[in-house]
Amino acid sequence: MAVAVADAGFPEPRWKYLNQILTTQSPFFEEPPTPELLKSSKVLVIGAGGLGCEILKNLALSGFRDIHVIDMDTIDVSNLNRQFLFRQTDVGKPKATVAAKFVEKRVKGVKIKPYYGKIQDKDDEYYLQFSMVICGLDSVEARKWINQKLIGLVKDYSDNPQALKPLVDGGTEGFKGQARVIFPTMTSCIECQLDLHAPRAQVPLCTIATVPRQPQHCIEWAHQIAWSAERKDDTLDTDDPEHISWLYTHALARANEFQIPGVTYSMTQGVVKNIIPAIASTNAIVAAACCNEAFKILTSTGPALGYPGTSNYMMYTGDDSVYTHTFEHQRKEDCPECGPAQAMHVDGDWTLQDLLRKLSTGETGEEAREFKQPTLSSGDGPLYYSQPASLEEHTRPNLKRKLTELLQDGEEVAVSDPAYQTQFRFKLSFRDG
Repeated sequence: MAVAVADAGFPEPRWKYLNQILTTQSPFFEEPPTPELLKSSKVLVIGAGGLGCEILKNLALSGFRDIHVIDMDTIDVSNLNRQFLFRQTDVGKPKATVAAKFVEKRVKGVKIKPYYGKIQDKDDEYYLQFSMVICGLDSVEARKWINQKLIGLVKDYSDNPQALKPLVDGGTEGFKGQARVIFPTMTSCIECQLDLHAPRAQVPLCTIATVPRQPQHCIEWAHQIAWSAERKDDTLDTDDPEHISWLYTHALARANEFQIPGVTYSMTQGVVKNIIPAIASTNAIVAAACCNEAFKILTSTGPALGYPGTSNYMMYTGDDSVYTHTFEHQRKEDCPECGPAQAMHVDGDWTLQDLLRKLSTGETGEEAREFKQPTLSSGDGPLYYSQPASLEEHTRPNLKRKLTELLQDGEEVAVSDPAYQTQFRFKLSFRDG
């Protein structure tokens, strides 16, 4: 039976129903709700687009008081039909800044700190300050990065229980969508669930190279052929405006050559990043689900998705009537992110440079991987950074040092590179003799 608990601290009449939820003990928990966490906890929202606008509004109207938001995009006129926090006069301005200002103006008492830039710009200390991360992204690569970052926080700060940050992730594809909750290192992660993403439609390379018939073919030509031919030493970053502009310019020239109309900058983004057009109603449904889970996790007012051994994934389908289903996506034991590190036997007399070279050629017995700008680290900190130049110069001497001088037998080494969307982890065991 529900039991009344202490006042929730939202005295204004507009919060009447929120107070009712927060002052009633859930029959699913022995402890009373924790409404104070709504005001004291910092929550990070990644993405201020279609989903992000809905999420920011929902969080503010659910009692969250300290919100940060990151987005690297500016407002385009095509956003205005569904990203309701923006107006015609906002076109060209940063999404994060405009969205934060709009919600702060409409919901008194909430503080939203925007950051116009990439999630990769922030360090561990930045992410450690938050109680929870909520994603409203349109990019698989960005999801994989934040997934890797949050798993890394748990492993790198194992003596700090506050390093575990629940990840609430929402995504939409037309009339379909999903909301999921991930407890890093404890439950199935983004990498474990990649098989749930729809495969990208393939266009025959001969069509792209010789007889393009659609504007998308011209964009794929710039993406797959022109980039490799003219900028083969550069890793394509689909979040870099300069890279997208380069692809757009070359795709437009290709389209003009074959008299194919319709190539635009936004279409180039959509094809390269495999963005599926969003529908406002689907965004609203999925954002509501994400915010409900975030609310329940922080306040203990009801059982939430994601706890080990329970459902962690909600799928929504609205293209043929309306259907929702929740289930537990199982964690993969061989997941390169949240699974155990790969065991590798090495010679202790190898230098760090030897290890990198042998990993690249496959001499270690693992699949050969061409690392162009590698970063190597262990539990004690960085071993080698290839960029920026200042860190490369500082860690360069380690390349000539023996592994036995840098590592303990059985220690884990993490290797990452912009050319790959995942981090490789190896548990190194020194061979006898």
